[in-house]
Amino acid sequence: MPMFQGRRLRAAMLAAVISTAILTPAFADVSDYEFQLVESVAKVGEAVLAVRLVDKRTSKAVPDAVIYATRIDMAPDGMPTMSSAIASTSSDQPGVYRFKTKLTMEGGWRLSLAAKVQGETGTVEGKLVLQAKP
Repeated sequence: MPMFQGRRLRAAMLAAVISTAILTPAFADVSDYEFQLVESVAKVGEAVLAVRLVDKRTSKAVPDAVIYATRIDMAPDGMPTMSSAIASTSSDQPGVYRFKTKLTMEGGWRLSLAAKVQGETGTVEGKLVLQAKP
């Protein structure tokens, strides 16, 4: 192969590699997302907890995630078996997820969540601590 054709071939291969790298979309990782409590204090008794799912790269709320695992317990106060029922409820804000529960006593409560974000592989998991006060 003449030297001129070899250079042309290498230049074409380099251009193909560069264009592939530029045109390939960058995918996020589940570690790029986090849950955040809207309020870190709730009243003892019937409570509605609001949680925001945020893309840490843009600081924007993530709508339409599928929350499929929820648990609330008193692990922060050394009582992980002290738990309460929790259920999803409607929210009027995109990217904010609301849950109804009964905080049976004053103290620290841990809210554990797992979600699937559309277009991403893997599971976003979070453990948030809130305080129940009278």
